[in-house]
Amino acid sequence: MSRRADLAALAAAEPEVGLEAGLVVAAHGRHAVVETPEGRRVHGHARGKRSEVVVGDRVLWQASGDEGVIERVEPRRNLLLRRDAWRSKSFAANLDQLLVLVAVAPPFAETQLARALIAARAAQIPAFVVLNKIDLPGAAQARARLAPYRAMGVELLELALAVDAPGARALLGPRLAGRATLVLGPSGMGKSTLVNCFVPTAAAQVGAISRALNAGRHTTSATTWYWLDAARSTALIDSPGFQEFGLRQIDAAELAHLMPDIEAALGQCRFYNCTHRQEPGCGVRAAAARGAISAARLRIYDDLYAELAQASW
Repeated sequence: MSRRADLAALAAAEPEVGLEAGLVVAAHGRHAVVETPEGRRVHGHARGKRSEVVVGDRVLWQASGDEGVIERVEPRRNLLLRRDAWRSKSFAANLDQLLVLVAVAPPFAETQLARALIAARAAQIPAFVVLNKIDLPGAAQARARLAPYRAMGVELLELALAVDAPGARALLGPRLAGRATLVLGPSGMGKSTLVNCFVPTAAAQVGAISRALNAGRHTTSATTWYWLDAARSTALIDSPGFQEFGLRQIDAAELAHLMPDIEAALGQCRFYNCTHRQEPGCGVRAAAARGAISAARLRIYDDLYAELAQASW
């Protein structure tokens, strides 16, 4: 079912008089741009000082002059977010998949990649990785760094957006078709190039959305929903670049189950409450010793476990 049909079904099922169904295609705090099933876009805001909506939310709203008031957010299938010691940042809701974009240059930080994939798995959102700029020197080293992810079953695609846009569209098009895909990655990986490759009017759309939200912000600071087809069944969602990706929404004891290579070694430990860090007879440490878990991945697990355990104190 397309998003248009989905919203139409929501509207038809809604008994409250005066409410319309909508899809949030841009948001900044309590302010949002809501799209109707017919494709009309309305600037609105959530009722209540503490109410926030995120891109991808299905909402029920009512007109108020030239704008709209969001009365209710429908239950979310999922929500991708990051959380540090000071605040939470929600990327988008009701996603079909996550595309994590990394590049040969500048070199990507493996811990950021790991954190994004862990957050997606915690939210039960399928994820795949795209390696960009494979035309540059260093592509072999980047592939080697990603080898543990391919080995644990993460889908990995390669492209060179800046020099082969048609090839990128041919490779990614079928992978995106019929889905709402959030593009996530640190600054400098090529997210804007990717979006422009599929949405030539992206800059104009962002300008219109910024004016509607009165945010004075640019492409890199607000999550934005773009349709890739006239039927509005395929969407690409651009997100701000990030340098930090907190995971404080996750309990330390849950971490091992969110890292596939670590999870594969569970059940082989001497102690039932093993933290897989320093206990004797640990199956995870034994797997790492025989090469089933890379040293880099084990180090990421250790660092994240310590961070999350400290956060729970």
